Amino acid sequence: MKPEYRPFVDELIELCIKEDIGDGDHTSLSCIPAGEHGRMRLLCKQKGIIAGIEIARIVFDRLDPDMHFEQVLHDGDRVKPGDVAFYVSGRLRSLLQAERIILNIMQRMSGVATQTAVYVARLEGLHTKVLDTRKTTPGMRVLDKMAVKIGGGENHRMGLFDMILLKDNHIDFAGGIRKAICGAREYLKAKGKYIPIECEVRSLEDIDEVFAAGGADRIMFDNFTPAMTREAVKKVAGRCETESSGGITLDTIRDYAECGVDFISVGALTHQIKSLDMSLKACE
Repeated sequence: MKPEYRPFVDELIELCIKEDIGDGDHTSLSCIPAGEHGRMRLLCKQKGIIAGIEIARIVFDRLDPDMHFEQVLHDGDRVKPGDVAFYVSGRLRSLLQAERIILNIMQRMSGVATQTAVYVARLEGLHTKVLDTRKTTPGMRVLDKMAVKIGGGENHRMGLFDMILLKDNHIDFAGGIRKAICGAREYLKAKGKYIPIECEVRSLEDIDEVFAAGGADRIMFDNFTPAMTREAVKKVAGRCETESSGGITLDTIRDYAECGVDFISVGALTHQIKSLDMSLKACE
C-alpha cells in the first residue's frame, strides 16, 4: 500500500465499524462468552484474482490487536474454489464482528481485481496500459484503486486534487481549449503547484488547438473511433502522452490499443463489476 493511502484506509475502516457495529454487536454479546476463543478461515468459492488481504489484516488489528493472522495467499494471487487465503484466531466476539466487514471489502476488491485482469490480458504484447477512472463507489475509492493495481491495471488520478483534467464541460465553460489550458497553466504557476495537465479533445482539429496553447502532459481522445484514434496518435507524434476514453469495451479495447495510444481508461473496471464469492467460517 502506498503510504499516502493509509489515512484514507484507516478512515474508511472506522466508518465500516461504525455503520456495522454501532454501539455493540448485541448478537454476539448475548450468546458468546467474553473469554471464548476460536479460529476462522477465508475460503475462496470462485476463480479470480484475490485482493484485500492486506486490508483484512488491518481490520482485524483495529478490532482486536491480540488476534493471530496466518496468511496463506497474497494479494494478486489467482485463486480457485477451495483455496484458503488466510486463517485468523482470537476472541470469538472479535472474529464475528470482523466477519462481514472483511467479506464486504475483500469480495468487492477481488471482483475489481479480477475484472481488471481480464482487460489487461486483452492487451498482452502491447505497450498500452489500462487505467481506472473516478467512477468508484463513494468513500471506497482508495480500495477500488488498490484493487485495480492488484489486477494489473494502472491508476488514473485519485481525485480532483492530483491532476488537472480539462474535460468537455471545463473547456466549454472556459471558452475553449486555449483559454482552458492557459488558465490551468497560470493557476498552477500562481499556486506553486506541480501536477500534470490533461486535456480532452473531441475532434482531430482540437489536437491542433492543444498544441497552439502550449501543449499538455496528456491528451485524451474522447469517444473517437479506432480509425480516428490512429490518425490522432499520428498527429500527436509523441509530443505528449495519449489516452483513449469513452465507450471502450472488452471487445474493442485491443482495437484502440493497436492504434498506439499510451493509455485506455475504462470505467467498467470499478462500476460494472461482480464481487468474488468467498466465506469466512469457523474451522479447527
